[in-house]
Amino acid sequence: MTVPPNASTRPSARAARADNPWIRRWSGQSAPRFTLVCLPHAGGTAGFYRPWAALMPPEVELLAIQYPGREDRFEDPEAADMHELVGAVADALQPLIDRPYALFGHSMGSAVAWELAHELTGRKVPGPRRLFASGRAAPGTAVTGHLHRQNDETLSVELARLGGTSREVLDDPGLRSLVLTAVRHDYRIIETYRPVDRPPLSCPLHVLTGSADPELGEERSRDGAGGWAALTTARTEVRVFPGDHFYLTPRRREVVATVLRRLDPSLTTGGAHTWPSTP
Repeated sequence: MTVPPNASTRPSARAARADNPWIRRWSGQSAPRFTLVCLPHAGGTAGFYRPWAALMPPEVELLAIQYPGREDRFEDPEAADMHELVGAVADALQPLIDRPYALFGHSMGSAVAWELAHELTGRKVPGPRRLFASGRAAPGTAVTGHLHRQNDETLSVELARLGGTSREVLDDPGLRSLVLTAVRHDYRIIETYRPVDRPPLSCPLHVLTGSADPELGEERSRDGAGGWAALTTARTEVRVFPGDHFYLTPRRREVVATVLRRLDPSLTTGGAHTWPSTP
């Protein structure tokens, strides 16, 4: 007679559902209360959010999205446009949205998060508890260009302007080629993206940015929260951190503490972590 393996060694149904090329998860909490879905910037990877996992309390499960065309998904077909990208992300996430959740998107990821909130509610999935939009003005107001059509040198100059990509990577022909492949793919999506008119969301919307961010700095974020205030019927809040477009790397602890406090104030107190205070 064959003895079945101990139930504790079997992957949970949820873990099996999360075994998807679009999803990265680095925590194994047994019964979290909330899910935080993080969407990367143009050219970014799910791994950008990996350091956040160590800062998550047991009550929060972190799910990061891995777009195609980079790292272990380098050979996966690119999304044709924003609509296709968001639909594929929603397909991957929908089986996992079984508890209250929030969406966090940085730069291009903020537009993906906004579209994703509408896509999920259109599928009769409960909407996000909160949406965090970082480093980019609202869809329909953000300035776009045609960088995806430019040569590698022009794209490299743009990455240097925004920061977040080391000079060593840009100076290495092999690494630069890999990075620019993903960047060009994502810039094509965001630069050809034309949001359609939609009813406003009903969840609170939090705009985060760096004080010296060339995309959405302190001054521009005062104008209707960078346009985001018009996209929800609930409260809109702006939080400005010292730094540039990638302020959230050196300010990681403050950013995560802000997100957790807005999700539920009890998440930022007690437990094994000491969180920096936020106003």
